[in-house]
Amino acid sequence: MLMRIWAVTVVLTSSWLTTGVIAAEPIKPVAAASQREAQKKDSQPIIVNKADFGVQRVGSQGKVTFIPTFRVPLQEGSKYGWQIQLKDYKGAVTWREILRLPKRPETWGVDTGQDLAISPDGKEAVTKRTQTTTDGMIQNFWTIAPGDPDGKHKIQVYIEDRLIASFEFEIVSLKKPKPNSRI
Repeated sequence: MLMRIWAVTVVLTSSWLTTGVIAAEPIKPVAAASQREAQKKDSQPIIVNKADFGVQRVGSQGKVTFIPTFRVPLQEGSKYGWQIQLKDYKGAVTWREILRLPKRPETWGVDTGQDLAISPDGKEAVTKRTQTTTDGMIQNFWTIAPGDPDGKHKIQVYIEDRLIASFEFEIVSLKKPKPNSRI
């Protein structure tokens, strides 16, 4: 009888030890695999398929249409900006945009949660944002507000410290010049 108790104790003890080892083993490879996957995702190559600048128009049905152009009407509420298609990119991407104006606007404003820095002369804004994409498309748009200047503007877009796109465009006044009147 004593032999049976000893044999049961050995079997139970060894099964507890074995169970702990078996349960602990799968966790390590899964953690290592997910860490490798996170590193792989962070190091995705940034290849630009297409970079466009233009205006957004909202139709009567609420459908948003992007119209490529480098001439933007100086009309309150008009939206202008860029969209960049990254090749085979999925996940979070942090980009930085530098917008340069010909002169200081009356005010600067952004949506809540954006990281915005204005230059001391007020003619340059640096926006930084992290965007998650499933199709590689990243974009940013500005809305024309009262007091925004017309003239030549420039936007540069960076990922990390690499310039991935640059757009030079002009905001044009819709005001028609008054005809000369003769007396």
